[in-house]
Amino acid sequence: MSALFTPFTFDAPKGALTLANRIVVAPMCQYASTMGLANDWHLMHWGQLLNSGAAMVTLEATAVSPEGRISTGCLGLWDDATALALGDHLARARRLAPPVPVCIQLNHAGRKASSAVPWEGGALLAPADGGWLTVGPSALPHARHEPAPHALSVDEITRITADFVAAAQRVDAMGVNAIELHAAHGYLMHQFLSPISNQRQDSYGGSFDNRIRMPLQVFSAVRQAFGGTLGMRISGTDWVDGGWTIEETAELALRLKLAGAQFVHISSGGVSPLQKITLVPEYQVPLAKRVREHSGLPTFAVGLITEPQQAEAVLARGDADLVALARSFLYKPRWGWEAAAALKGQVTAKEQYWRCMPREAQHIFADVRIGSR
Repeated sequence: MSALFTPFTFDAPKGALTLANRIVVAPMCQYASTMGLANDWHLMHWGQLLNSGAAMVTLEATAVSPEGRISTGCLGLWDDATALALGDHLARARRLAPPVPVCIQLNHAGRKASSAVPWEGGALLAPADGGWLTVGPSALPHARHEPAPHALSVDEITRITADFVAAAQRVDAMGVNAIELHAAHGYLMHQFLSPISNQRQDSYGGSFDNRIRMPLQVFSAVRQAFGGTLGMRISGTDWVDGGWTIEETAELALRLKLAGAQFVHISSGGVSPLQKITLVPEYQVPLAKRVREHSGLPTFAVGLITEPQQAEAVLARGDADLVALARSFLYKPRWGWEAAAALKGQVTAKEQYWRCMPREAQHIFADVRIGSR
């Protein structure tokens, strides 16, 4: 049997969550919102992903406060209006798709907030151009030419933790299955982890135990508020000398496991423009393998895994428990079907799509029944 099409179960306080296969759609920012509100773009986008053959779909980085948005176009979940818009559009998308579990990634962008959208350069926006004052663990800018963020006080850290909890409670009220906390790609929790961005002199800076304090504080608070499947996305390395390391990532994953996490999702980079990354297929898989071996926590591998045979090999080698893909699903919205055809697996699809496959590949659809007329 294909490893990629073997079910996987997370054991969470609220109950077990079983995925039909090991394919996860990774979160992908759409930059399509106005003041954090989901709209018909998201309805279309989520409907496509829920019909992709993946066993779980992770919604994009969703800001827990207006100032936590990466850009003015980022999705939010900070009040009744944003919760109503997200919940309504997601419910509509789910009604038009097979019963696929959904995960939401919650985020605060920290000093990388107030940015232009990628196709407009992605640079920090000044208040006169629609931007806002950013925050971070220390008054250190992401790029040298940018204004420094406001260094958060302990009371402000506590308030941001409360924002994550409130967002998680809204997620729970929607009946969403899982939450991924974003501590990667140079956003706020990653900024606390990395010595490059965190040079505090208090209990939130300096030593490893101090630098992981804020992400663990957020995790523990969300764990108390949300009984579903809960994990964290972490940059396994900063790719910069003197930055956050894979050894620290592996130890943080172990601490998360002890705190009640169901998974960790291992990416890399994002905290410094000085990073030096050699992009090759599966370039982040060794990071996931190291974390899995040290922590024993179910681990997602992600990054330039684009072909079904690649994904199968990652799992067969024991490098990860699940494989996450993002842009591959934008290019091939039915990537999971293609993988099932190649690896003799099965997916669940809406009846209206059953006739699309040639007869020799119709085995991929569970319970398919196609008449002869």
